[in-house]
Amino acid sequence: MKKTTCLVLLSTYNGEKYIAEQLDSLLKQEGVEFHILIRDDGSQDSTVNAISNIREHVSVPIKMLEAKNSGAKTSFFELLRIASNEYSEFEYFAFCDQDDVWKPNKLQRAVTLLSQEDSNSPLMYCSATQMVDAKLSPLKVWPSPPRKKLTMYNALVENVAVGCTTVLNKKAFDLIASSLPSNTDKVIMHDWWAYLCVSTFGKVIFDEEPFILYRQHLSNVLGGQTDNWITKWKKRFRRYFQGQNHYIISNQAKEFFYNFHNQLDEDKRINLQNFIQMNAKHRLARLIYAIHTPFFRQTTADDYILKLIIYTGKI
Repeated sequence: MKKTTCLVLLSTYNGEKYIAEQLDSLLKQEGVEFHILIRDDGSQDSTVNAISNIREHVSVPIKMLEAKNSGAKTSFFELLRIASNEYSEFEYFAFCDQDDVWKPNKLQRAVTLLSQEDSNSPLMYCSATQMVDAKLSPLKVWPSPPRKKLTMYNALVENVAVGCTTVLNKKAFDLIASSLPSNTDKVIMHDWWAYLCVSTFGKVIFDEEPFILYRQHLSNVLGGQTDNWITKWKKRFRRYFQGQNHYIISNQAKEFFYNFHNQLDEDKRINLQNFIQMNAKHRLARLIYAIHTPFFRQTTADDYILKLIIYTGKI
């Protein structure tokens, strides 16, 4: 019986400390035929040499591209572009970070759940993670399962998808790769963009069971949430009052609308346009919109914060 095919998209940057352990866990994946496509984002350490040494001794096809540093977000979008040109025959596509450990059935679990849905629709799998410290000692399971529907009305204002857990079916991959953002500076993160695209035109599945050890350490390029709630909210308010997150959601919304407005149904197109235009409205209009907005976040506290940001005109 022919195995399902999957392409693993891995971006690396100065990951010499953990890359061998991550690749070892990838090579132990069960029940799926897979290739690994790596884009090294200008590492200055021995990451490239470590990958080259591993490639020589394994049967799983591993292709590595060495590139100039552009940041993790742009690196993953570049991987999507390359994959669409050279690996379009694969059935599934998985994002992968450089410093985690995958359980042997990680890909198989995603493929199994996705295969139970309509294959003619864009589909995306994401899951909780078992957060661990640098030595793989358990910390906590994160994130919590979403409480509300995973639709465009959530995805425009909040990301529930942890990138390194994400697996796309062919329809979802084609949807994203056929209309990559022209300006990645306007996109918050590649996994958020994928969640927004697939939730708008297809279906997103969230798996409450973790199949990845999500390593937290001092040199993480991307990381999870290990702070307690007090520290977390202090950081969020600090970023807001320092202006770090002003307009990032509306900028991403504008880029999404530019790319996909012709494919949106009328209700989604109108609601997206209203959202994009809201920052420029007067205060009373923003207040009324904040109260009645169709867009939502998963928790009550975050939903109130969303309404506050809409009212201040900084969304």
